[in-house]
Amino acid sequence: MTIELNPAQATQDYTLQVSEQLKAKRLRIVFAESCTAGLLAATLGQVPGISESLCGSAVTYRNATKAGWLGVDTKLLDDPAITAVSDPVARQMARGVLQMTPEADLAVSVTGHLGPDAPAGQDGLVFVGIYGRFRQGQSEQDMIVHRIKLESSYPQQQERKVSLRVARQEALVQIIMKLLNSFLQQ
Repeated sequence: MTIELNPAQATQDYTLQVSEQLKAKRLRIVFAESCTAGLLAATLGQVPGISESLCGSAVTYRNATKAGWLGVDTKLLDDPAITAVSDPVARQMARGVLQMTPEADLAVSVTGHLGPDAPAGQDGLVFVGIYGRFRQGQSEQDMIVHRIKLESSYPQQQERKVSLRVARQEALVQIIMKLLNSFLQQ
């Protein structure tokens, strides 16, 4: 999936919209974050009053942590044809963090490779899972997983002298907040 970043629409605006929708729908969210390393929860946590909606985030950067904390199948993680950067792992991360957080209604998982030194074909590749138990009749087949390919350069690298990795994390948070906003409007 390719999503164009809109410089006029800041991450803060998307985050505020997500917060407002969570509050209006009385939903609670939990994150399972790998490559964003907690930045999603930290960004949402900047909104005053978000404690009613934000349950927390499991930062599961390493494969052993994904398996131990979230129940991700080690066979998937160890399989070179699948790896942690994959649709099935994003699904298991979202399901796992939702199961571990009974008060949450909605889970978002993110797993990817932001570089440098990414394996061939994985540089900038990210999978984002969105799964809610608040919709009547929803099953795991209804989980949404977005495949995102991030750019190889961003303006803030030069403007603010940040690494490609940091620029990708920032862009990814904006993309995920935009995806969440769309999901919550359905």
